Parts: sequence; C-alpha cells; structure tokens
Amino acid sequence: MIGAHVIVGYANNPGGRDALALAAVITRVTGGELTVATIYPPGSPGLAVEAQANLAHAAEELGPVPAEYLTFESRGTGRGLSVLASRIKADLIVVGSGGGGQHGRISISATADHLLHMSPEAVMLAPADYVPPDELTRLTLAYVHRPQCDAAVEQVAQAALRLGVPLRLLTFDLRTEDQGRLRDDLALAVRLAWESTGIEAEAEVAEGHDVAAALGDVEWLDGELLVCAASEDAQPHRVFLGELAMKVLRASPRPVTVLPRGFG
Repeated sequence: MIGAHVIVGYANNPGGRDALALAAVITRVTGGELTVATIYPPGSPGLAVEAQANLAHAAEELGPVPAEYLTFESRGTGRGLSVLASRIKADLIVVGSGGGGQHGRISISATADHLLHMSPEAVMLAPADYVPPDELTRLTLAYVHRPQCDAAVEQVAQAALRLGVPLRLLTFDLRTEDQGRLRDDLALAVRLAWESTGIEAEAEVAEGHDVAAALGDVEWLDGELLVCAASEDAQPHRVFLGELAMKVLRASPRPVTVLPRGFG
C-alpha cells in the first residue's frame, strides 16, 4: 500500500511546510517510514550548508515525529527527489504547492511538474496553506472509464479497506457527455471495487461547465484525499497526467495523489 515509505521534498517556505505536515499525517496513518529531503545544486557549498539548515527547521516543525533527514545533490529538485526516492525505496513523494498560488488550491511548481511527468513513484501534492487533520476520512478516485482508471479502482479500494475509510468514485459530467453512459460506467466501477475488495464504494457524478465548477459542486470532507490515475500515454511505471487529470489537480480543494502507470 502507498505510504509504506514516504519522502517529502522540504524547503523552508510555506509550500515545504504544507508538504511536511501532510507527509507526517500520511505516515502516522499508514505506519510507514518518513524521510525528509532537501535538494541542492552541485558545486554550491553555501547551498549545501543551507540545505542542512533547512532540515534543522524541518526537525523543529516535526518535533517528536520519527524521520530520517537527508540532503541530496542534483541539478533539479524534481529529478533529485525521484532519484533519491528510488535509492531509499520510497513509494510516495510529497511536495507542496508552488509559490504565489491560490489559497486552498494546488499551483504546480517546476519540481511538481517534473515529478508529474517522469516519477516512477506515486506523487502527492498539498494545496497552498493546507492544514491536514489528524486522520484520513475518505479516499476519492477521479474516475474515467479507461484501463488505467479501472486498475486504480482496485488499488484504491484495497487502500481504503486497509485504512478503514470509505471510498468514493467521482466522475465528471462537463455537459459534453451522455450522462446515462457516464452513470453506467460508474456503476461498473462500483461493481469492480466490490468484486475486488468487498467495499461498497460511493458513486457520484460531478456536474459543471468545467472541471473547477464540477469539483465545487460536490462535498469534500476534512481529511479527504483525491486520487488520479496516470494517463494512458504514460510510460510503464511512470506518472504522466492527461489534460483532464491536470485540470482536476489544479482545481482540487484537497491533496491529490497521482499513481504511476501499472502501479500495484
């Protein structure tokens, strides 16, 4: 299950602190390991020292929460996190929102953009100024009837079962599709969740003239996580978001986890 070993990309800024707090909640819920990493560019002794100072700030933020603290040299933060995650066998990379984004929404930084197009591990993004609650309350999968999403139904249902939280399957009616077909597809996904895990998933159609309006039309619980599957265009065992999923990510009021293709 995702969360057995979480690595969080930390910088001493609001996005870094949001990601750190979210990663701490995830590992507390899953019982997994937590690694806090700061990436710095090669040939910069001063930035290497600053990276160590950043980790000292992170340790202050976490307090007694058990964690490993690592600095890592790389030409790019996203690439560095991905390489480091592979080396330590982390299964989830958590990063914060980019600077200057809307409160409560995800702004995609250069680091997140790299991870969302290349990471072999699942990627979780925290909205700006996100304050995570103590517990997870529900997993919601953004569902579109295609093979990667069907595979994700089984994986997310298994995660919900292990975590003891409800599962919601959410599909989108942007007033361009046959709603009857959308509901039929959703019913098949609910059946797939039941047959694979015994979970009775909630099913909901989010309606609106665009993704942001549709997401604003549904209820979100405190402690809820949204999950998106990788695009069919993703390389095997890599994250890659399609156009719809990218719009979902930008409009989500809750943290979003993106699964790599072939996860599980």
